[in-house]
Amino acid sequence: MADDNLKLDELDPNAPVPEAAVPGEPPKQSRSAKDLEAVYEIPVQVSAVLGKATMQVSQLLKLGRGAVVELDRKVGEAIDIYVNNRLIARGEVVVVDERLGVTMTEIVKVDRT
Repeated sequence: MADDNLKLDELDPNAPVPEAAVPGEPPKQSRSAKDLEAVYEIPVQVSAVLGKATMQVSQLLKLGRGAVVELDRKVGEAIDIYVNNRLIARGEVVVVDERLGVTMTEIVKVDRT
């Protein structure tokens, strides 16, 4: 983003000052990881979607051992990462100690209007 590299003299002097930085008032406590402890034990479902395919039930029933289903993604293309059936990121498949894993390369921002 372009705003990430602003210099001090480029900041708007008329911009509102954050409440925690108002002179004469005690600073508000910043949130820490300890504040989130209540949600640490909530289970979530994480899914990594390599690709999708559409076929008729009759085609599906004809599949046997060793059958290959062609997906709609190309090799090296980002995969979708869902949390509780909501797309939250894109990433790549990696191998970790002889197991498959996923590394996130992009967080998907959703407009909540």
